[in-house]
Amino acid sequence: MNQSQAIILAAGQGKRMQSALPKVLHPVGGTPMLGRVLAAARTAGLSVGHVVLGDGAEQVCAWLQAHAGGVHTVLQPLQLGTADAVRQALPQIDDDALVVVLYGDVPLIRPQTLRALAAGAGDGLALVTAALDEPGGYGRILRDARGRVSGIVEDRDASVEQRAIREINSGLLAAPARRLKHWLAKIGNDNAQGEYYLTDVVALAAADGIEIKTVTATRDEIEGVNDRAQLARAERRFQRAQADTLLREGLQLADPGRFDLRGRLQFGRDVFIDVGCVLEGEIELADGVGIGPHCVLRDVALGAGTRVASHCVLESARVGKNARIGPFARLRPGAELADQVHVGNFVEIKNSVLGEGAKANHLSYLGDATVGARVNVGAGVITCNYDGVLKHRTVIGDDAFIGTDSQLVAPVTIGDRAYIAAGSTIARDAPADALTVCRAREQKSYSDWQPPAGKKRRT
Repeated sequence: MNQSQAIILAAGQGKRMQSALPKVLHPVGGTPMLGRVLAAARTAGLSVGHVVLGDGAEQVCAWLQAHAGGVHTVLQPLQLGTADAVRQALPQIDDDALVVVLYGDVPLIRPQTLRALAAGAGDGLALVTAALDEPGGYGRILRDARGRVSGIVEDRDASVEQRAIREINSGLLAAPARRLKHWLAKIGNDNAQGEYYLTDVVALAAADGIEIKTVTATRDEIEGVNDRAQLARAERRFQRAQADTLLREGLQLADPGRFDLRGRLQFGRDVFIDVGCVLEGEIELADGVGIGPHCVLRDVALGAGTRVASHCVLESARVGKNARIGPFARLRPGAELADQVHVGNFVEIKNSVLGEGAKANHLSYLGDATVGARVNVGAGVITCNYDGVLKHRTVIGDDAFIGTDSQLVAPVTIGDRAYIAAGSTIARDAPADALTVCRAREQKSYSDWQPPAGKKRRT
């Protein structure tokens, strides 16, 4: 038999999501559901993907072109049921290929289940089923007296006796393309919905004497997402599964139920992450890193021993060893902090490099700056990097001291060991080894001053 190929059904309207975004593009773990299904298929060894689209096809196609090259798309013009959807893709598939039918809104399906499904089909038919205590809403697996699968009845079409069956159909199946083409040609739409059900191929296969095998899965991995509540359940199941894996690998989580990873995490030994943290993109945490509660990290690398206090936001930043960040600090793209840098509360750093041992502990903005080693940046310091048209750079030499509430108007250079007096506005280069003071005027007090009309002077 030729290669295994996936047909992914993604044409549903998703009305219950009540969203302008196509249902299959809603994310689970930071990745659209369709992307998770495609990833599972590829990991399982299904080499070609055919995605059947309907409403929102332009948006889905745009996402596929940007993130999933090599995937074929086909349009289902009318929503006539799952059998009709599969029928749209089959002409693109050779008769001797094995077809695995998946759903774009079933994001937690595991690659190992898909491998077992493909292996079980052989020259016949294989289904993914599950045994549920509450099977309502799912099609029921019908078996004959010898326990062989004889058909599937949809919940809305089932009798009272059939609705008591606990074994349900997930909708996922595998069969040779030539057999699917043969069976689909025989399917009618004489049912409660007036649709062409893909599940009818089971009875047709049984009537042809074809062996029908089943692969058992858990409810978590086969449950589809049709509304926001189901999307939230899928998210929590996904996150808890990730957390359990990370815990087994040695990551310490304060509470695995309050942890979100929406990307990939590499971590060393003795790494601790407190509650409410969100990690996105590519994250690297070296040995001994500690992340305080309610932080957001996106595309970040932190060196060994670095600690991030609570409520910090770090994006596209690189931090060296034994640094201290936060609380309430923000590192924006291009922030590069060397070893032992301290960044304190309400400090924002963007496109700037801070040398070893530099400190900016309070209420400062450093944008487009190169800050030398052991520099002390006082509270309220601002690098004025934008003139309304262009960005300009500030350069601060090693061991400089920038006094509280100073403004450095770029482009400007502060020399090594320079001392900038508090409250200065520095618009020209400040020399090394010197005190530079630039204030508006000499301080004076006026004893004959009166408060504005209508206000009384406090006594």
